[in-house]
Amino acid sequence: MNQYAIFFDIDGTIVPEDKGGIPDSTIEAIRLAKKNGHYTFINTGRTYIAIDQFIKDISFDGFVCGCGTNIYLHGQEIMKQELGHQKSIQIVEDLLAYNIDGILEGNDCIYYRNECLHPEVDMIKHYRDAFNNQAEFQKLWDDPDITFDKMALWIVEGSDFDSFRKKYELEFEVIERKSDFFELIPAGFSKATGMDVIAEYLHIPKEHTIAIGDSTNDLSMLANAGISIAMGNSNPYLFDKVDYVTADIHEDGIYKALEHYNII
Repeated sequence: MNQYAIFFDIDGTIVPEDKGGIPDSTIEAIRLAKKNGHYTFINTGRTYIAIDQFIKDISFDGFVCGCGTNIYLHGQEIMKQELGHQKSIQIVEDLLAYNIDGILEGNDCIYYRNECLHPEVDMIKHYRDAFNNQAEFQKLWDDPDITFDKMALWIVEGSDFDSFRKKYELEFEVIERKSDFFELIPAGFSKATGMDVIAEYLHIPKEHTIAIGDSTNDLSMLANAGISIAMGNSNPYLFDKVDYVTADIHEDGIYKALEHYNII
């Protein structure tokens, strides 16, 4: 039997965008894949601290976090990339100067602007406070020990994102998620590089890797995988860039995809 390493995005792939729970069919599909001898991994833009406990409870074989900047395999941290304290402080100063809002994501903490400017940032913060018991891990940009790995940035009226982007264009890859929402990842790291680290550790050939995602920040891992799968609820931009389009997340999309490729 060929052994596969399967990489799942979180939001919109295994967890609905409306923040409901993981569909039962998805949990069952992952269980069956593991039972059949395959490896299962989360591959997410979130840092490890921002992954909900109900996701960790599924017992994945590992986690590729922060778009490849922090990787766990069988409970052990095998890679960690941080920007460092001084660089983090410099970036915060520039974000304030250019009037940009955002969530600065570290391995152990998530940092918010002292006063949120964008309603989506405010919503995310309150959701995590209320439902995910993450208040103790949520700090502010003026924290004296701030250190983070990547950024999720939102622009508002008066933001000068173009100047900020130009200043850091050699240091970060910018992924445009929406017209006012961007992810910034340290240059040289991506969901694809995270996949490669895992595959090398496990001696899994590229043709035996599967990536499943739904948005533009999944493009690197989808292009890198031996088999690429887009959810039916994906950004339509993905549809002609993958090997297979499965059903919507609410219509057993994960189960049907793994069944299609005889993983389960």
